[in-house]
Amino acid sequence: MPVIARHLMILGRVQGVFYRNWTVETASGLGLAGWVRNRMDGSVEALVQGEADAVAHFITLAQNGPPAAKVARIDATDVPVEALNGFEKSPTA
Repeated sequence: MPVIARHLMILGRVQGVFYRNWTVETASGLGLAGWVRNRMDGSVEALVQGEADAVAHFITLAQNGPPAAKVARIDATDVPVEALNGFEKSPTA
């Protein structure tokens, strides 16, 4: 299965609800690599990379996120695959 990468902008009530921790746990569990961070505008940004089916499944799960989140929408963009290991939280941008 091909490896793909998606840049995600997750909008809604996604800060202060453990969305980043949920993302790290969920993405790692699916064998994905990448990062997640809060944005100053209140959104969450992520780069998710791995097998196409796992990335698609993650994006489906991310529509709900953790219980306290209320995701309005996710904007996903194809990006080039990078040499990444693991999934981590990054500082707010």
